Amino acid sequence: MARYIFITGGVVSSLGKGLASAALGALLQARGFSVRLRKLDPYLNVDPGTMSPFEHGEVFVTDDGAETDLDLGHYERFTGVPARKTDSVSSGRIYTNVLEKERRGDYLGKTIQVIPHVTNEIKDWLSVGEDEVDFMLCEIGGTVGDIEGLPFFEAIRQFGQDKPRGQCIFMHLTLLPWIKASGELKTKPTQHSVKELRSIGIAPDILVCRSEGPIPQKEREKLALFCNVRPESVIAAQDLPSIYDAPLAYHREGLDQAVLDAFQITPAPQPNLSKWDDVSERIHNPEGEVNVAIVGKYTQLEDAYKSIAEALTHGGIANRVKVKLNWVDAELFEREDPSPYLEGYDAILVPGGFGERGTEGKIKAAKFAREHEIPYLGICLGMQMAVIEAARNVAGVSKAGSEEFDHEKGEKRFEPVVYHLKEWVQGNEKVNRSVADDKGGTMRLGAYDAVLKEGSKVAQVYGTTAIDERHRHRYEVDIKYREALEKGGLCFSGMSPDGRLPEIVEWPDHPWFIGVQFHPELKSKPFDPHPLFKDFVRAAKESSRLV
Repeated sequence: MARYIFITGGVVSSLGKGLASAALGALLQARGFSVRLRKLDPYLNVDPGTMSPFEHGEVFVTDDGAETDLDLGHYERFTGVPARKTDSVSSGRIYTNVLEKERRGDYLGKTIQVIPHVTNEIKDWLSVGEDEVDFMLCEIGGTVGDIEGLPFFEAIRQFGQDKPRGQCIFMHLTLLPWIKASGELKTKPTQHSVKELRSIGIAPDILVCRSEGPIPQKEREKLALFCNVRPESVIAAQDLPSIYDAPLAYHREGLDQAVLDAFQITPAPQPNLSKWDDVSERIHNPEGEVNVAIVGKYTQLEDAYKSIAEALTHGGIANRVKVKLNWVDAELFEREDPSPYLEGYDAILVPGGFGERGTEGKIKAAKFAREHEIPYLGICLGMQMAVIEAARNVAGVSKAGSEEFDHEKGEKRFEPVVYHLKEWVQGNEKVNRSVADDKGGTMRLGAYDAVLKEGSKVAQVYGTTAIDERHRHRYEVDIKYREALEKGGLCFSGMSPDGRLPEIVEWPDHPWFIGVQFHPELKSKPFDPHPLFKDFVRAAKESSRLV
């Protein structure tokens, strides 16, 4: 039976609960324990799939097709444990389940209330898979005191009471602000946050305190006294040069030992942190630097491309170089020539996205990379824009475009080289979709197989001709244009097993130009970089030495 660690936050949001949870998971793994991490989000959206990236950052997709919070990306990157649908839930999903049960008559005519029906639904969800791992780490989104989070806090309070004594602990992440004018580190916000938590029946076992610098012993003792935790369970979480320093930093602070002590696990196995030592050493001792331009439409919020940024860092770790990311707004190229903006870069990446805004700029970026022989990686929409660019400028389809843009505009303007995907094979079943379907959860989501062309660049990169990657799209390159495009030199080097859906395109006569319909960044890890990002950064490294 799994031991549960509930991670809550207070004072302000964006303190790094997800990162702390992921780092703790990695530390418990280093001591030989198995872990699974989960996220409970209080918002009423059923999932983040229909949210703008400006609202909630990127949408992380699991192998089994769930659209989840970006924190699940941190969990996977730090632990290597593939996330599942059952590892992310929102208030919207919980309430939907409860209301569906009420409509079916499952509650036998009872009055439906937050307690016990909503809280029971949350507890049932928490219990899924509890016999599979040693530790279940559950992060509650938002901050204590948020009205929408109250059902989750009540549910974990009840859950802790339902389980045998010593099977659940609570870890609370707070902020210790530094008041520059008085030169003091203030503990009062943390005291009030813990008071708020205790008022709903939860007493934290461990305090993780974010601060700009070290926490003096006097303040640690004060926090331990007023927040009723052991002094050794007050953990400092200082700002770090790299997020991948977090496991080592938390270990030095004694977080993993404090957790094991709270569960009375003695003697505890010693941790093997060699892989994190290697990652840290590679990050802090690069042998060069490459400059990569990310030409996207959500560049004002870097969290919109979180997994891409991290996967590029992983590619840098593998090649012992620092990858300097430069965010370029694709709309800029709809007004201006991209040459002055892109000439100095060693590589260009065009990420995914939805809608027509910025797409003509992405097409120009793909053309610039092709003509100037700069390494190019196009992901999802980035691949589609590369295909449209090839259709217009090489294959003679002057009005090439995407059906998505015509649907958005409400008029036919383009020849649809990219069309709305109406059916595909998932496992042994055929999936059918229409343009009129609801937006949420109706895309081609999750892991699908692909077959790579023998001798192609991607087959060399992967070292195999059979792969599976995670998808998130409802538009697809039309196979009927394949012949015209291949006559122009573009190679369709990856296809779905039935040969109907293009998965990868590449220019064989280009140093490195690959477009993929899937999202390879979702599977990359610092200790196991994705092959495409590893080789893309290698190509950028070679490009930088040619300048």
